Amino acid sequence: MIVAAEDNTPISVAVALGARRYELMIGPRLIAALGTLVAARRPHAAAALVTDTVVASHHLAAADAALTTAGVRTTPVVVPAGEGSKSWRELERLCEALLAARIERGDLVIALGGGVVGDLAGFAASILRRGVDVVQVPTTLLAQVDSAVGGKTGINAARGNNLIGTFHQPILVVADTALLDTLPARHFRSGYAEMVKYGLINDPAFFVWLEEHWPAVFKATPARDQAIAQSCRAKAAIVARDEREQGERALLNLGHTFAHALETASGYGERLLHGEAVAIGISLAFGFSVELGLLSPSEAARVDRHLAAVGLPTKLSAIPGGVGDADALIGLMAEDKKVKQGRLTLILSRGSGASVATSGIDPRPLRAFLAKKLAEP
Repeated sequence: MIVAAEDNTPISVAVALGARRYELMIGPRLIAALGTLVAARRPHAAAALVTDTVVASHHLAAADAALTTAGVRTTPVVVPAGEGSKSWRELERLCEALLAARIERGDLVIALGGGVVGDLAGFAASILRRGVDVVQVPTTLLAQVDSAVGGKTGINAARGNNLIGTFHQPILVVADTALLDTLPARHFRSGYAEMVKYGLINDPAFFVWLEEHWPAVFKATPARDQAIAQSCRAKAAIVARDEREQGERALLNLGHTFAHALETASGYGERLLHGEAVAIGISLAFGFSVELGLLSPSEAARVDRHLAAVGLPTKLSAIPGGVGDADALIGLMAEDKKVKQGRLTLILSRGSGASVATSGIDPRPLRAFLAKKLAEP
């Protein structure tokens, strides 16, 4: 159970990976300490500070000043905002910019931004000079509770989301929760979908807590920081046990096989944010669990009620412009990274806090289920 702290003391969460152990620092106004935190871990290292055009307008100056004050030679590199930057073209441009900045193997790449910047900069760091260290400074709720933690990096392919990438753990994650105050409400809600996921995977008490306290999580309160920390603890524990997703870590993809197909079908971007796709994906995963007899309808309805209460979509009809038919969606789902020998694996549920990886899914009932959901108003 979460007990919200009454002060602004930073919260530390460890990702226990032996010699590659690293800390997640969580709390308000941590960006002012970024230089000190970086210099303590990599004295004398230079840094490329990678961000996007939107984040740069809000936070680049503060991050740059903190690094410079601590004596870290810093070169800012700004990429276009949006999912389109997770591409071969932008990866090449970023790698060339890092080389031009003379980032050496003993230097750092610092990713200041949301999931797009974190994935792109992390991937570039993993292949530059055969690997340089990366520090993640997530500026969105989605990145703070999910994408900045655990070392997954990558870009998108024509066939789907995050199909090209590496595992490259950061040496530090600095989650300044005050940066969320500049986040548009829709983007904050999008990140909340990843937060609620942790309760639905294996922590029913956290889900109950979120049902009661979510209004405080949506404000600049100690409850928000503690909920972020609880999410990070959940992910850190799973990553420490299964770093490269050979088993348990697949549960973190609850709703994501559906979500990635929906993102691809909608062309990525503002039509459907990642967290919105995840919310619909979670609803579909729970609904399909009911179809298979794994879950009671009341449990699925409870999840839908909570997602709707916070303003997240749960129906396919909520996606502007549509996403094609059931066959098209199943075709996109077949590109999922969890497919083995051509057979689909879905993360389904036996109840709140009881997710399960179900392999060898029969496409016929799945097709019928999707057709039914596509027909719903």
